[in-house]
Amino acid sequence: MVIPPTALFAAVATLLTFGVLAWVLHPLWRTRRTWIAGVLALGLATLALYRVVGTPAALDAPVFEAPESLEEAVRQLEAELQRNPAQPDGWALLARSQAAMGNPVAARNAYARAVELAPDEPGLLVDAAESRALADPQRHFDDQAVAWLHRALELEPAHQRATWFLGVAQRQARQPAEAAKTWESLLPVVDAATARSLRVQIDEARAEAGLPPLPASAEAAAATPAGAHALTVKVALDPSFAERVRLRGDATVFVIARLPDGPPMPVAVERHALQDLPLEVVLDDGDSPMPTQKLSALQEVEVLARISASGSAARGEGDLESAPVRVALPASGPVELVLGAPAP
Repeated sequence: MVIPPTALFAAVATLLTFGVLAWVLHPLWRTRRTWIAGVLALGLATLALYRVVGTPAALDAPVFEAPESLEEAVRQLEAELQRNPAQPDGWALLARSQAAMGNPVAARNAYARAVELAPDEPGLLVDAAESRALADPQRHFDDQAVAWLHRALELEPAHQRATWFLGVAQRQARQPAEAAKTWESLLPVVDAATARSLRVQIDEARAEAGLPPLPASAEAAAATPAGAHALTVKVALDPSFAERVRLRGDATVFVIARLPDGPPMPVAVERHALQDLPLEVVLDDGDSPMPTQKLSALQEVEVLARISASGSAARGEGDLESAPVRVALPASGPVELVLGAPAP
């Protein structure tokens, strides 16, 4: 392996300082904002730095000025990868940094280069597949992303993120029965609270396929403790709007918490009937549709309510949403949402 110059060491060190730790702690299956995760992330960062930069003997070279920003560090890393492209860890590091900087297309392209060089790394394949969905305006998993998910599961059949994303891709492709079956394989390996929320997604997919809901289980029916980050949400329908617009009483209302600046996928969601309004719900870890994305691990969420014309939690044409409210966690009080309220 060609040892890069010390300037690259400084660039990547700055890159890691500004970006990699933040990315590792970023939501979407990686949110772990605790000191333990910080220590683990720094350990991983050290290994990645060693793999990309080479041996510490390179520090004996003349000292160069370190880059002053993440953007400059990324540019230097890109330049090094152009000179020595056969570095899958370097491309993966670049992809994560681009994702942390909010450049999903650049992250997708860098992940693709990493997968070319390391096609048998399950975690990398899943990250690359996810990056393709995040780079798509509709957040769809395309054929290449699905192929990578299948390959990851061939290499590691119990990979939970690959299984979850494959189910999402199948439902996007209007294959609800296949999605339900894929997600059902997660039920025996996740905790009771996660299984409870996962069963909601499975039953929705089964309903779309014309199948009955899963049989009830003691684990699924068990109540889940609210937890420190439980969020009380009150939802009402604006009276003047209700007088002007006739709505079906059996229409579906979703109460959703999601990442403020992330993908539209909820981190917690509950489903109710319009006739239940006004209602009060408590969103907690048991309402998470993703096995490793927990409300209790977040510092801030965006909360909204949606009347769905299709009955699906995904936003569709003709849906009505309340104005979203940003909430710092743990919340100091209930969040009040009004559907149909005039814009301020």
